Amino acid sequence: MSNNTIKKVALCGNPNCGKSSLFNHLTGLKQKITNIPGTTIDRKSAVIHIDGTQYQLIDTPGTYSVNPKSKDEEVALDLFKPNHPERPDLIIYVADAHNLKRNLFYFSQLSELNIPIILLLNMVDVSKAAGIDIDTARLEKELGIPVLETNARVGTGLGDIEKAISGTHFTTHYPFTNEDKSDIQLRYERISGLLKKIVHQKSKRQLITERIDPILTHPLWGYLIFLTLLFVIFQSVFWLAEYPMQGIEYAFDNIGQLLMDVLPENWFRSLLVNGIVAGLAGVVVFIPQIAILFFFMGVLEDTGYMARVSFIMDKILRGLGLSGKSIVPLISGVACAIPAIMATRNIENWKDRIITILVTPLMSCSARLPVYTLLISVAIPDVYLMGIFGLKGLVLLAMYVIGTVGSLVSALVFKFIIRQTRLNYFIMELPVYHPPRWKNIGLQVIQKSRSFVTEAGKVILIVSIGLWFLASYGPNPKTASVLEPTETAQLETSYAGQFGKVIEPVIKPLGFNWKIGIALLTSFAAREVFVGTMSTIYSVEDENNLVNIREKMTNERDPVTGKPVYSIAVVLSLMIFYAFAMQCISTLAVVFKETKSLKWPLIQLFYMTGLAYVASFVVYQLLS
Repeated sequence: MSNNTIKKVALCGNPNCGKSSLFNHLTGLKQKITNIPGTTIDRKSAVIHIDGTQYQLIDTPGTYSVNPKSKDEEVALDLFKPNHPERPDLIIYVADAHNLKRNLFYFSQLSELNIPIILLLNMVDVSKAAGIDIDTARLEKELGIPVLETNARVGTGLGDIEKAISGTHFTTHYPFTNEDKSDIQLRYERISGLLKKIVHQKSKRQLITERIDPILTHPLWGYLIFLTLLFVIFQSVFWLAEYPMQGIEYAFDNIGQLLMDVLPENWFRSLLVNGIVAGLAGVVVFIPQIAILFFFMGVLEDTGYMARVSFIMDKILRGLGLSGKSIVPLISGVACAIPAIMATRNIENWKDRIITILVTPLMSCSARLPVYTLLISVAIPDVYLMGIFGLKGLVLLAMYVIGTVGSLVSALVFKFIIRQTRLNYFIMELPVYHPPRWKNIGLQVIQKSRSFVTEAGKVILIVSIGLWFLASYGPNPKTASVLEPTETAQLETSYAGQFGKVIEPVIKPLGFNWKIGIALLTSFAAREVFVGTMSTIYSVEDENNLVNIREKMTNERDPVTGKPVYSIAVVLSLMIFYAFAMQCISTLAVVFKETKSLKWPLIQLFYMTGLAYVASFVVYQLLS
């Protein structure tokens, strides 16, 4: 091993071999993600401690051979060059025990780099369930290197791995072939010869996966089952989150009332109650719904079901001019468009990638969830169709379906605008079904919820404070003080109110008033800012009424007609606008970074905003 202070250990293997899961188990939450200059590839690394020694663990991209097929793979494989500053002192090669022949090809190449190597046989439980028995001791003897069994999904065998890392195996390596250059056929012949010695097929019994897949990937039942699961998830978002949300609203109402009782009536009290507390309430109240959504999505992903969704959706996407590899970014867009757009890096065809980038933000991301659930709770009645189908859950499901359809139709349009130059094929390995890892899912829910509070929360809080000032003061001397309770007429004459009045004629055909106009503008920072903006506006409007934002919006009446301001027509129009509009500066920034051109984010901004306006106009005019 080198004399560096921190010894470098590289995790290598084929895609979907469990390498990243093992990395997560070994590092916990201590990961560091860095971008390699001049490329679009991200590399994960972390410093771990074993027996008082520091090791830098590097998670390399999944690769099938040392012959790169893309620029990113080429840069990743540069890590193993003799003069590379991060050349590892040790390679831990993770191999899928269920498919050793394919996995050992890349291993055979790495074993000849004169770098010590440890072989991990992952998912041995799966291979045993398929009737495959691997003689690990014989394999270790044949290779002359440590060979360990592990289950990266649940983290078994970590102690043995750490012992192997800190052991005395760093001065050995196994030359898989004696020739300087071994062609593919000769390499596979040697692998096959080795497998005959150590692999024994006990039986050919059918796996549970093979029994389930014909149903879940069926051209009809597959889609129906997927839609049913989505409905159950979205219904649970309302049903399970209602009481926690009420508790959070009650807590913030009491905090606001306590501040009102304790502090003297001045601008500082108004800032705390109507700016900071109202803004925070607009963020925290939606944590239960976001946590529930990510919990269910994590279960579907961890069991292997989402890979089946990708498989059945491939047939649709190919007809729309998208690459089969577009499936992963589109599905990821349900969580967040930013990492989803970054996931398009694996799409080799540039035009396919551009189309995927342009349409991915139309997928209903988690940032839209607070907007949808707030508006649905305001105008959609809490009724059940046929006694089991909750109308609120159906409307929420419809919004996600609308976003998906909008994305696919837009892709079809771009198919004719940005012409494809070659056919593309989608090759995907479906993992076997397995029980979800509850600990990992729990960590994911905590991380996503924390990310929502810390990242979106900072933006919402800053906007809320700025909006409080604009809504509390104005050029009119009567509006220049917040010492008196601010009434609706006074709010209208504030800076925010006057700005909303200026844009009101533009958005009035959509059913939106000047208050909604303010929220539309502020939420260009991030979609979920809409909720914080509405909380601040209604708190500033009447700081003595600390009823939660949902009740205030539900009870608001038009001063002329006396009808609810947030009618079903207005609410559906507003949700449709948010379903299609590009209301996220961060997404535009990532598109600029990924395409290295201002052209594509501008096209995205204008076409999505135009689509949102037209669709919202049609919905409101038809329903009003």
